[in-house]
Amino acid sequence: MNTNDFAKLKLFITGPTYLREEVRQAGMLPEFGHRDSENDKRFKPIMGWLRELTDAGDEYTPVLFLGSGSTAMESSIRSLVADGETVLNVSVGAFGDLYHTMAVANGKCAVQLKFDYGQAIDLDVLERTIMEHKPAVVTFTHNETSTGVTSDIQAVCELVRQYDALPLVDGVSIFGGAPIGLKGSGAAMYSTATQKSLGLPAGFGIGFIHADAEEKAARVSDKGHGTDILKQLGRARKFQTLSTPNTTLANQMFVQLKYIFEEEGVENRFARHAAMRAMVADWVAGLPGFELFAQEGHRSPTLTTVLVPEGVSVKQLKAAKESMRAKGYLYDPGYGKLNTLLEEAGRRPVFRVGHMGDITPAMLEEYLADLGQVLQNL
Repeated sequence: MNTNDFAKLKLFITGPTYLREEVRQAGMLPEFGHRDSENDKRFKPIMGWLRELTDAGDEYTPVLFLGSGSTAMESSIRSLVADGETVLNVSVGAFGDLYHTMAVANGKCAVQLKFDYGQAIDLDVLERTIMEHKPAVVTFTHNETSTGVTSDIQAVCELVRQYDALPLVDGVSIFGGAPIGLKGSGAAMYSTATQKSLGLPAGFGIGFIHADAEEKAARVSDKGHGTDILKQLGRARKFQTLSTPNTTLANQMFVQLKYIFEEEGVENRFARHAAMRAMVADWVAGLPGFELFAQEGHRSPTLTTVLVPEGVSVKQLKAAKESMRAKGYLYDPGYGKLNTLLEEAGRRPVFRVGHMGDITPAMLEEYLADLGQVLQNL
């Protein structure tokens, strides 16, 4: 097999995502030494842009972890949950579950609160659970990639803080596609990544770390090395990474963030994502038997989950994936574990439409037209 055999597909999945040609070309820029003055030319502006993109202000220090959003999430668990403390993992889908998996794998005393698939966090239920278990740390997902549910981070963090616990937030699939409003949110650490709404290849986890998280980490033992946020912060304040970064990705990140701020415009980018969410909602409304899955008022601006009509199976959705591949697209037939659980419970499965990163409304319109034809033939 050679590279000519690799399919050239337009990605409408929920990550990795479509890359602009300029971002691809930036991968050809020269490598550089990560402890050299060349490093500052890339990472100093990158760190500043990251602050602006989240509205972090001076409350948070951005850190680049080598790996993915999961790396940043696990670092928050390792560094901020002390021995003898309870961590409450709140889940509205598979990636909320991942926080719990990480907590258990790292030997933490972990309790899980799960909400029904497609539903957002119920603050009353959350409050009762916090009162029962008295956690020192609470984790939750800002934008659940498996279900398309978005949480109100201000409201959740405010409730968690009322009980003197630290909120840890997974924002992997929304960062770069919608306003975050991190300053004043109350989040102790906000974890995200490059390969979704930011429109870049995978390779960096990104953490925004508050001063009180730094203070707490100083009192936690056995934080590991790469997962120790104190070690990470020491280098981040020098505009560096803890160990050797992917400098190709750093070049691409510089080019992409410069484009977002100086060409597209941040507000225009956010408005484009909101417009594409509306486009998909209108499209679903025109498909007999199909329905939006996520709770109204909590629907993601970066991806949409769609309930299929009665009688349509996961097997048929996977067959639709191959039909769309023949048309030149990579279609998302739904998060595998979620659809398995839905089918086992006698419920209808879902598929996902990724409309994040640098996908344009024109690209999405073309995709939805072709997908609609395939779905009508299920």
